[in-house]
Amino acid sequence: MHDFCFTIPYGLLVLAGGIVGFAAKGSTASLAGGGGAGFALILAGFLSLKAFGKRRNSYLAIGLETVCAASLTYIMGQRYIHTHKIMPAGLVAALSGVMTLFYLFKIATGGNHLPPKPE
Repeated sequence: MHDFCFTIPYGLLVLAGGIVGFAAKGSTASLAGGGGAGFALILAGFLSLKAFGKRRNSYLAIGLETVCAASLTYIMGQRYIHTHKIMPAGLVAALSGVMTLFYLFKIATGGNHLPPKPE
């Protein structure tokens, strides 16, 4: 499975969460954090998709994806420890933890596996 297949939907979920947090509670921290991280993830997903279309790996994209997911895991994990609220902190921390492990797996296995070049 290619990283962009999960990164773009993950980024959209994070972005939507930031927007919903702002709309529901007026939280500018949710808007800035969710919007910024979501936008960075979507951008990284599209960079990876474009590189894949050119039959290359984008190590910049996989690095950005990993840093965003690990940061969200840490920040939302800390928030969950303090509040014990599953929504949104526990859910985002768990999802981001899974995504961090996926990105580390992609780095360890050499990125996206490119199909053989047609002859």
